[in-house]
Amino acid sequence: MKLTQYTDYSLRVLMYLGVTDRDRATISEIAACYGISRNHIMKVVYELGRLGYIETIRGKHGGIRLGREPADINVGDVVRRMESGFELVECFGAGNACRLTPACVLRGALDDALGAFIATLDDYTLADLIAPRRELRRQLAPA
Repeated sequence: MKLTQYTDYSLRVLMYLGVTDRDRATISEIAACYGISRNHIMKVVYELGRLGYIETIRGKHGGIRLGREPADINVGDVVRRMESGFELVECFGAGNACRLTPACVLRGALDDALGAFIATLDDYTLADLIAPRRELRRQLAPA
């Protein structure tokens, strides 16, 4: 299973906001820190804000910050909400035309694996991901 870049960037934005010492961060600084397109980060920030994971503050002294405590942001929930779908193979999608589907055991095995993957992520919060705060801050600091 591979997460989309959108979900990856979403988790990175949350981690950045979780370890920063400042009250607010900017899209530009996050994009520069990770070497990611500002436009990609803008789209991610919009969706994270819409879902209540972050707060966006407009204006000259605006920026973004976490909208919840890190312990209240569940990683599995973020992944479920940011991923567009979990169609690991054709038979998971609406346009399934696989001839094996009626007798296929692989579909059930993959569904079980996907469930285990998400269940594992449900065991983690943003607070868990940012536990090594000092080291993460050092890694995110400008060179």
